[in-house]
Amino acid sequence: MDLRLTPTTMPTAVRPGLAAKPGAAGMGDKGFPGEFKAALQSVSQAQNFASTLQRQVQMENPKVSLEETMVAIQKAQIGFQATLHVRNRMVQAYTDIMNMQV
Repeated sequence: MDLRLTPTTMPTAVRPGLAAKPGAAGMGDKGFPGEFKAALQSVSQAQNFASTLQRQVQMENPKVSLEETMVAIQKAQIGFQATLHVRNRMVQAYTDIMNMQV
């Protein structure tokens, strides 16, 4: 899972020389909701993979190393924490907008 902003995923308002039109940011027609859903699916896949490796280690599968399992668990945990931070920021932004006086 890659959470960094690259020139193709930056908003068009930040990128000079691009008009604000659908697909201009290199995301196709997915936009923010589609990208957010893809990020959530990526975190879910990482958690499922870590769980699978953990089960294999518990069943003493010689093909799965403990080191590989621990790295997968840490990756899943970091991805989940990043997702929680994004969710909390989005809720805070929504709350701030709703509390604005018109």
